[in-house]
Amino acid sequence: MKTAGANQPAHNDQEHEALMTQTGFSSRDEFAQMLEASMAGAASVEGRVVTGRILAMENDFVVVDVGLKTEGRVPLREFSLDENFADLAPGKTVEVYLDRIENALGDAVVSREKARREESWTRLEKSFEKGEPVIGALNGRVKGGFTVDLGGVNAFLPGSQVDIRPVRDVGPLMGIEQPFAILKMDRPRGNIVVSRRAVLEESRAEQRAEIVGRLLEGERRRGVVKNITDYGAFVELEPGVDGLLHVTDMSYRRISHPSQVVNVGDEVDVIIIKINPDTQRVSLGMKQLQTDPWDGADLKYPLGAKLRGVITNVTDYGAFVEIEAGVEGLVHVSEMSWTKKNAHPSKIVATGQEVEVMVLDVDGDKRRVSLGLKQCLGNPWETFMKDHPVGSMVTGEIRSVTEFGLFVQVGPDLDGMVHLSDIDWELQGDAALAKHNRGEVVSAKVLEIDVEKERIALGIKQLHSDPMDNFNLRRGQSVTCVVTEITSGGIEVALGGADGPRTFVRKADLSRDRGEQRPERFAVGDKVDAMVTNVDKAQRRVSVSMKALEIAEEKEAVAQFGSSDSGASLGDILGAALRQNQDKTGG
Repeated sequence: MKTAGANQPAHNDQEHEALMTQTGFSSRDEFAQMLEASMAGAASVEGRVVTGRILAMENDFVVVDVGLKTEGRVPLREFSLDENFADLAPGKTVEVYLDRIENALGDAVVSREKARREESWTRLEKSFEKGEPVIGALNGRVKGGFTVDLGGVNAFLPGSQVDIRPVRDVGPLMGIEQPFAILKMDRPRGNIVVSRRAVLEESRAEQRAEIVGRLLEGERRRGVVKNITDYGAFVELEPGVDGLLHVTDMSYRRISHPSQVVNVGDEVDVIIIKINPDTQRVSLGMKQLQTDPWDGADLKYPLGAKLRGVITNVTDYGAFVEIEAGVEGLVHVSEMSWTKKNAHPSKIVATGQEVEVMVLDVDGDKRRVSLGLKQCLGNPWETFMKDHPVGSMVTGEIRSVTEFGLFVQVGPDLDGMVHLSDIDWELQGDAALAKHNRGEVVSAKVLEIDVEKERIALGIKQLHSDPMDNFNLRRGQSVTCVVTEITSGGIEVALGGADGPRTFVRKADLSRDRGEQRPERFAVGDKVDAMVTNVDKAQRRVSVSMKALEIAEEKEAVAQFGSSDSGASLGDILGAALRQNQDKTGG
């Protein structure tokens, strides 16, 4: 082993010497320099496409000289895709990919397939930069899409990019060369994403632009309904060119959904309303081919005219009534009922109901008609006034009791109000309200009817005469009263009898004598005499005083029977007056 190892360098030296002699090198250093330069040159082109010359075609290989003092061997099958495959022969030049140099004296590792791939990448990058389509063919299926051969480079075609519309069977497209648009390129990773759909859309856009350019606004066309949406229908005017027929342009009538007018596959006559040259969008209309029912609306629907129509829609603020095909008017909630002021419109009318309405206002320019429903039903206040003039009597149930009076039903959904001041002649405020309850049936007199303000004023106390009218009382008059109530502050009395108007005698007015100003000395039912000190008819108040009567009687007695200065005492004078009064009365 040692001998062989020792002789090995000598053997190599002999081979090197023979090699230098054959190649014409005079020394090992010169040969080493040449070899090093050759290796450096090879390293500089490794991983690149180089031009080589065919030296020979041996069996299934092509021997190629790449100009680096070494040769490469390429399998013949790698040239099978070349257009000039049949012309391959020694002396011809070909482009190959120099992968690496195996060793100093070995062959170069070259590839025609890799060269073709590099050529393709360069070509594809140029097309990508220019935005130009490239030619390729589908050659396989992968997850999420397909593979496309772009002339030596495989690209990925997502399933969504095969066609404009979903394609169930791509079999007819396999292996057929066709244009593709490059969406993304990543050379280091070897990824390319292409789209067939983008090419089709661009082609269709060009065709669409050409066709749309021939269309004219206002032109009448016949088309086929291709699709229906919630907002309209798409009508194909020519292959590849659709126009939108919006739901508002289908008919002058109210339409809730386009399917009420058209179906997919229907042939329809339309008019081109608008063409957008930037977006190539075409707007179509059908109702424009019909006579506008709003023409001459001011003459067709005079103010005050009564019309019949059908409720088409009910909203929170009213109801829409179709009075002619394509013409709808609004009955505002305030014009729906005379009496149901706070009711929702749906409580008064329903969709599909036929009603009679009155024209209140017409604006042909704004395409608006204001209608009234209650105006055709008769004003209940006017009817009431005819049937129950002021001064007549009505009977009804008390609907509600409020702090300011009673509401009495005087007709269907019609109430009149009895103000608390018109409930009772004597009782006021809460005392008057306390006499009546909700649901009680009462009679009342019609006091006032205001049709414009929709008010009816009633009175219960007016059914009876005012007790004050039975007593022609005046200030200074003497009146006999009946005690009805005793309080610590005085007594309540009824004037002229138990059924007379009530008034209150204060404690200080019970007597001239302070010792007699005691309410407890009286009893309910006692009759007492007093003087009327004040009469207020507006307030229905009468003030009386027993003290004032005593003072007045004293003055009268003094005037009649003498002065206290004559020597007679006040007791003598009053005694004489009392005896005279007894004589007159037979006492």
